Amino acid sequence: MHWLWVLIVGGIIGLIAGAITHRGGSMGVISNVIAGLVGSLVGEAILGSWGPQVAGMAIVPSVIGAVILVLIVSMIFGIRRT
Repeated sequence: MHWLWVLIVGGIIGLIAGAITHRGGSMGVISNVIAGLVGSLVGEAILGSWGPQVAGMAIVPSVIGAVILVLIVSMIFGIRRT
């Protein structure tokens, strides 16, 4: 049951990151989950695990990490704002 919550929260984090960067229109559900999970790992590795946590992920560092990840991937693949 924990993994289900991790996937749901990862998808929400990826959705938030896509909305902040205005590049979420081209991202699907799977991409949102991947961006949220990998962004959570990146954000917590760089910033630590401070702030509120849901499903074992610190929300603020996770969103910041996901935004960084979405921007880097967008620059690599040449994805424009939607």
